[in-house]
Amino acid sequence: MTHPALPRALDRLDADRDGALDRLFDFLRIPSISAQPDHAGDCAAAAGWARDALAGMGFTATVRPTAGHPIVLGHHPGPAGGKAGPHLLYYGHYDVQPPDPLDLWHSPPFEPVLADGPHGKRIVARGAVDDKGQVAMILEALRAWHATGGIPLPVTVLLEGEEEVGSVNLAPFLESARAELEADFVVVSDTNMWDRDTPAVTTGLRGLLYTEIEVQGPSRDLHSGLYGGLALNPINALTAVLGGLHDAAGRVTLPGFYDAVRDIPAAQAAEWAALGFDAAAFLGEIGLAVPAGERDRTPLERLWARPTADINGIWGGYAGPGAKTVIAARAGAKVSFRLVPDQDPQAVLDAFRRSVANRLPPGAHATVTCDSAGPGIRVAADTPMVEAARAALADEYGRPAVLIGGGGSIPVVESFRRILGLDTLLMGFGLDDDAIHSPNEKFDLRCFQKGARAHARLLGRLAAAG
Repeated sequence: MTHPALPRALDRLDADRDGALDRLFDFLRIPSISAQPDHAGDCAAAAGWARDALAGMGFTATVRPTAGHPIVLGHHPGPAGGKAGPHLLYYGHYDVQPPDPLDLWHSPPFEPVLADGPHGKRIVARGAVDDKGQVAMILEALRAWHATGGIPLPVTVLLEGEEEVGSVNLAPFLESARAELEADFVVVSDTNMWDRDTPAVTTGLRGLLYTEIEVQGPSRDLHSGLYGGLALNPINALTAVLGGLHDAAGRVTLPGFYDAVRDIPAAQAAEWAALGFDAAAFLGEIGLAVPAGERDRTPLERLWARPTADINGIWGGYAGPGAKTVIAARAGAKVSFRLVPDQDPQAVLDAFRRSVANRLPPGAHATVTCDSAGPGIRVAADTPMVEAARAALADEYGRPAVLIGGGGSIPVVESFRRILGLDTLLMGFGLDDDAIHSPNEKFDLRCFQKGARAHARLLGRLAAAG
């Protein structure tokens, strides 16, 4: 069952494809890099662009200041005569990652182009898929409904400008605007499809604990000939600690690390097995061949349902050209843990600190600081919103939508549940080869266009169901 006006909205989307692309390109041209203070004005400009886009569709839209970059909030009452179905809260972000290294881009990152790819045209620019392109899909679906009889449900749109730097000001905003954000559930498009022909709903996300460790040894850098063999080397100490993070089977060695980790249900394991994931092909695209991680787990379990520990950066001593025989005074590393639902980030942090302290040699001192922490998320698959999304996706793609996990983190999903009491529908249209956070980020044109149509179909289904 769907809304009688849906065919008109879909026809409008098809007729206005060139206009939709022009609007997305305008959005992508704004270098809204939240991590770099020099781009604060660009972040404000992107927020203004989004506010004006919503206002043009009949939303009451405002730009709300925060202690960092502003938040855009828009409200639409839905059809005349009151609520016709669930109230949807759409979330997205207008900020993007820095484009470096610039010399690896085939075209300037903030001059979007429509390029040829192996599977058709692709939109290439920073933010093309993460998350401006996916936000634009939602806006285009709303625009089509607005132009063909009216948006059929009450809708709130919230766009933030700090997702790429940890969303530090979002939770305080949710607390302060709780009354304005009453809704039935949240819709987020910041995830992937299974493949370019198979739509998906994501029902689990890993959390993230991001730490930094610094090891202090001697009071100053030392000559390795005069002191080597007697003075503590903090780089040696640090690498010994980090080298012990995993055992020979690929398991993380922190005591208690797996205590709260559950095996996936048999039905879910069977559904994932039926997807036919080709680990060799997945790794082959990035120049690898042999899967890492826990050897007794399937590849999809390792990606979606098992926790990890990774060294993301390491430094100390001399790394310039030529030789410098130095024993450094300090060494450091950034270490992150992807966590699954039920793991407590604080408990993992405490275990990591204890492990570091226990493995250090005498004379070495270490500090472990936490940059960010968030738990994993599990989304129920048997809810009306997931059923409606799977039906809308099947209508658009002509095949069933699969339920998948997500190896990454979207901390705002936990914030919506904890602060607003709302569950989130994760219906995204990215692909594994989109080069998110990398040079030449892209969004397949087909994904952009069909994603907008799928969002329009979801609105039609939910409005018809009431």
